[in-house]
Amino acid sequence: MPDIQESMQKTVERYDELNMLLSDPSVMTDQSRYRKLMQEHSSLSPLVELYNRWKNCTDQLTDNKELLYSADDKAFRELVREEVELLEKEKADLEFELNEALRPRDPNDHRNVIVEIRGGAGGDEAALFAAVLFRMYSAYAENRGWRTEIIDMNQTELGGMKELVFLIEGQGAFSRLKYESGVHRVQRVPVTESGGRIHTSTVTVAVLPEAEDVEVEIDPNDLEIDTFRASGAGGQHVNRTDSAIRITHKPSGLVVICQDQRSQHKNKEQAMRVLKSRLLEIAHSEQHASIASDRKSQVGTGDRSERIRTYNYHQGRVTDHRIGLTLYRLEEILEGDIDEILQALIAAEHNDRLGQQNPGEAK
Repeated sequence: MPDIQESMQKTVERYDELNMLLSDPSVMTDQSRYRKLMQEHSSLSPLVELYNRWKNCTDQLTDNKELLYSADDKAFRELVREEVELLEKEKADLEFELNEALRPRDPNDHRNVIVEIRGGAGGDEAALFAAVLFRMYSAYAENRGWRTEIIDMNQTELGGMKELVFLIEGQGAFSRLKYESGVHRVQRVPVTESGGRIHTSTVTVAVLPEAEDVEVEIDPNDLEIDTFRASGAGGQHVNRTDSAIRITHKPSGLVVICQDQRSQHKNKEQAMRVLKSRLLEIAHSEQHASIASDRKSQVGTGDRSERIRTYNYHQGRVTDHRIGLTLYRLEEILEGDIDEILQALIAAEHNDRLGQQNPGEAK
């Protein structure tokens, strides 16, 4: 087991430095820098708090052991011995939590996310379920105190969504929602079906870590930017000005459209955020492919062509196919209560990594 104090030294030093910086008036006036430092401070706070609890427990245990050897009263020594046993168990538990917290993380885990939902097989029914998934993720974000902002939306006349792109801002959003990338399958009786037959439709979800400006450099000469009038469901115009933006990145062929905001400037800003995140994803995918091992991860967090989950309305069932998890509480899950699924996926990924690091011990 690595030395915890040695492992935590730089973290504690950085945390103390952040406390000083965040109280510096010159930093407080720079909102962009202040926000980034606050995000870093928030990410380190739970770890430092856990470490302080471990230190306090360790100090108490040392003091009680000294009392145990120096006390003359037998009854008092018995009380101290019981306290030592409790503290030793608490210390062991805290050490386990700390070592879990200190293990290597995905460097993108702290980021905001850009989520892209698109109707797949199933026409109008797929578009309707895309809207259901958007409400599920919006409710989950709200429950965690995160902010959701629609970037672009292509609605159908029935209230479904052929395509939807939105941003979720919140500490650790990517660490949890990255597992949602893939094909989501729904089995239910469509509202457009008069015969009561169960149909199967699919929706694809892509979860991208939001790129920071310093990570993705884009040559303005590589961009083709067009403006046009934004349209709503059925093709009707939602405004009278050319506020919608289409950006084409010529080297990659990526095209991003944003028309949900009322101002052309805001639409262009949002479209650039999506473009940068897509380019960052491409760069990460190429990097991962070049160093990937032959053994594919059990969980598989990034392949949007992979069927990951089925929502069966008739049975009230949700099944995650990557880990074989089935839950019979469809309604609660679609209302945003997806933590049980995400926790199981996180645990499965962790166990899979341990198996790859210690192949001789894997069962």
